[in-house]
Amino acid sequence: MSALFEELDYAPTPIGAISLRRRHILALKTDVFEILLGEEHLMSSLFTASEVALADLGLAALSGEGLDVLVGGLGLGYTAQAVLAHEDVGHLTVVDLLEPVIRWHNEGLVPMKTELADDPRCQLLQGDFFALAASDKGFDSRQPNRQFDTILIDIDHTPERLLHGGSKGFYTVEGYRDLQRFLKPGGVVGLWSDEAPDKAITALLDEAFEDAWAEPVVFENPLQDGREVTQAVYLGRKA
Repeated sequence: MSALFEELDYAPTPIGAISLRRRHILALKTDVFEILLGEEHLMSSLFTASEVALADLGLAALSGEGLDVLVGGLGLGYTAQAVLAHEDVGHLTVVDLLEPVIRWHNEGLVPMKTELADDPRCQLLQGDFFALAASDKGFDSRQPNRQFDTILIDIDHTPERLLHGGSKGFYTVEGYRDLQRFLKPGGVVGLWSDEAPDKAITALLDEAFEDAWAEPVVFENPLQDGREVTQAVYLGRKA
């Protein structure tokens, strides 16, 4: 059996100290990996259904081959892993603000080891997603104004409950319209949310996009006797 608790890494970042931990949960007979910012839980390997759904729903709304995908937020990598499971994906760029998170994947400290770093279709890029979204040139310094088939965002807890001040002003009609500069015609933006679908958030997206909708993601919490949890993926399509 694994040790009951291990801190795999701890590092300062511009938005606070971040740590990667592994806990063995006796009741489930499994190891759980967690990312914390200070004492705030950011992600757990025990709950990944909605991170995977973000990728699957975003790509299901598209057609074609050789799709060019951008993911904002790396974490433990489950959204990126789900993107790369689709054979019609030609290239994936993952942008994360925090250097330690990217290093964990390069060093194989996360559950999927170096799977993302080793995939030739995948580029892990350190950068401020929201600053790049607001910039004149976008997400690729080598190809200014590069457009993607889909942009999938899993950074804040919800579009209304922010992780830090860097995304202030993004979750607005103006912010969503600015982001569409880097989206191909008919392309899709996806937003992850820790909470159930909210009509007000969908209405805001509908004002900015040609079409917008929300998909609930329901899964059981094994730590609470299988109690159902509902999170959400919001989607908006460019004209």
